[in-house]
Amino acid sequence: MLEITRSYYNERFMNVPAFSSVRALIFDLDGTLIDSHSDLIRSVNATLREMGREQLHEDTISGYIGHGAPQLVGRALGSSATADECQRALKFFLAHYEEHKLDSTFAYPGVPEALEHLAAFPMAVLTNKPVRMSVRILEALGLAKYFRAVYGGNSFETKKPDPLGAQTILREFGAAPSEAILIGDSEVDVQTARNAGTLAAAVNYGFGTHDRTAHPADIYLDRLTDLVPLLVDHNS
Repeated sequence: MLEITRSYYNERFMNVPAFSSVRALIFDLDGTLIDSHSDLIRSVNATLREMGREQLHEDTISGYIGHGAPQLVGRALGSSATADECQRALKFFLAHYEEHKLDSTFAYPGVPEALEHLAAFPMAVLTNKPVRMSVRILEALGLAKYFRAVYGGNSFETKKPDPLGAQTILREFGAAPSEAILIGDSEVDVQTARNAGTLAAAVNYGFGTHDRTAHPADIYLDRLTDLVPLLVDHNS
């Protein structure tokens, strides 16, 4: 199985990452476990219409996703927006997205199967999306049962890439940073892993921005199921 997955390893690393030591998994949500792309884009453009602004192309909005709702809305409005406008827009965005968060959102292919195979590991979700919204989505998609903890962008004083959330999860799981892997789709997730001292896995799908030269992951995955043999085989 090692030969099948070898092509996914980051070639900048001399050694194969120590997957045999992994016993705790931390997952990003949007772009990693779920495809919420369309619902987020529609809510951003609905917010821009509400604020009397021009709508943005979906590729532009995609590049803003990953840092949490305040930054997403703020960047969509542009640098000329006042603090009051940003607050009004954020309030509208959160209300609109709450109502439409499951219109088109679905789990990526292979995600339920991968989580089922990895269920023996303690797993958590660490996202910059508001936590209650995240839990509701996970419950609606039948994924919540796999996670011992779910933390969002409003769970801590800081958001990813600050390591506070990951460090909190590691303490709760009783795992050292070297015993954990963080899986995400953006450079924010890789930076979070580096700041927390964990291994970093990046999926090749998703919609988060990722400068792979500046922020290389330890391993890249075409599907989440590619993670299963690396962890289950190495830990069996």
